[in-house]
Amino acid sequence: MAVNPYAQYQNSKILTASPAELTLMLYDGAIKFGNIAIAAMNEKDVQKAHLNIIKVQKIIGEFQATLDFKYPVAKDFDNVYNYLQQRLLQANMKKDPVIMEEVLSHLRSMRETWAEVMKKSKGVE
Repeated sequence: MAVNPYAQYQNSKILTASPAELTLMLYDGAIKFGNIAIAAMNEKDVQKAHLNIIKVQKIIGEFQATLDFKYPVAKDFDNVYNYLQQRLLQANMKKDPVIMEEVLSHLRSMRETWAEVMKKSKGVE
């Protein structure tokens, strides 16, 4: 059985990542799958679009499942995630790349903010 060095590297990267780095990876994954869904919609590949939107929904569901509601900001994040889930459902039903792009713009903004928080928490500006 051939060993895929890239897969081994990715697996190692995930296993050794901090919770903050894992969150960043999840944002990256959601954005990647969202872009694939848009491309699939433009190519009229309904199944591929559907599967990738579901992947984005699962990632957002993971974000929601890990919210700690002892912090007031968690409710705000939950509201944003609920909104994104609704928009993803609409994008999937209509196979609408415009709605999907709206979701991606929010995810990109959240990812950018998260990356900044990570930098500042490490003392890197």
